[in-house]
Amino acid sequence: MSNPELAVVEAIRAKGHILLATHFNPDGDALGSLLGMAEILEGMGKKVFRYLEEPAPPIYRFLPGCGQAQTEIDKVREFVERAGDDFLTLCLDCGDAQRLGRHSAELIGFGPLMVIDHHPGNDGFGDGGWIDHYRSSTAEMVYDLAMVLGADVPTKAAECLYAAINTDTGSFRYGSTSSHTFAVAGELVRRGVDPARVGNNLYDNYTLGRLRLMQEVLATLEMHERDRIAVIRVTQKMLERTFTTMVDTEYFVNLPRAVSSVRVAVFLKEVAPLHISVSLRAKGKCDVSLIAARFGGGGHRNASGFTIKGQSMEEARDTLLNVLRPEVQ
Repeated sequence: MSNPELAVVEAIRAKGHILLATHFNPDGDALGSLLGMAEILEGMGKKVFRYLEEPAPPIYRFLPGCGQAQTEIDKVREFVERAGDDFLTLCLDCGDAQRLGRHSAELIGFGPLMVIDHHPGNDGFGDGGWIDHYRSSTAEMVYDLAMVLGADVPTKAAECLYAAINTDTGSFRYGSTSSHTFAVAGELVRRGVDPARVGNNLYDNYTLGRLRLMQEVLATLEMHERDRIAVIRVTQKMLERTFTTMVDTEYFVNLPRAVSSVRVAVFLKEVAPLHISVSLRAKGKCDVSLIAARFGGGGHRNASGFTIKGQSMEEARDTLLNVLRPEVQ
């Protein structure tokens, strides 16, 4: 057992009330890790508060315990006050303090705060924690913590962790996937996870509007640098026409990435006028986490993101192409 892992284990054993938090706009690993950890801790007799800055995206609401997550910061304060000194905050899958959202400063103040994360750019905020850049997902780390704690991983927790690992490894396709990742996934299946059911909920659960939105987004496809860079985009008008939201664009960026020649796929999302959210997906030698870091974002080698403000969609595309061109030669 590593010293950071041991510190987290000891902190969990020492406290009876635990607040769980993750980053805003939570993805599958963030939600699955938080909800899976909650089930494990409650099985140990802990009082647990599942905090999300905003309600979970509909695509993940099949996960057990999702309906128990709360978004009101006032209720977090009440939980902390009741706990007194018997209290711990666990921050899961969050690369830096600001990613906790608009209440980040207050959440960090609810200490002690321990971080469990696998993002390469994590700056080690909080009072300690376990950060392992070589893990496929935070969920994989949560499973290992449960084993060290001697805790049960019931079927509900296993389903959350399996979905988290599945999404953060690109269905076990990204380079971070290891033999241990498969071993953990196998153990989760042994504990009752139905891979077909999870897969259907994650990838075969579209609304008609989402399919029509995909049609519009794919129609924007641009290829650059001898087809090594693919760019797609979504605008607010597209969302309005298809009666969808930005949540419905989940996984769209993986579609142009699948083109054999593509080394980097870029998805430009118009959050508001002159406010562009950028998702990057890569394969091969290009590390898009380094690209995202230049713009104040972060993520993984194969999957990262950031925000550009003050530029139109076309300006953001051109800015990014200038940075990406040398990386795909």
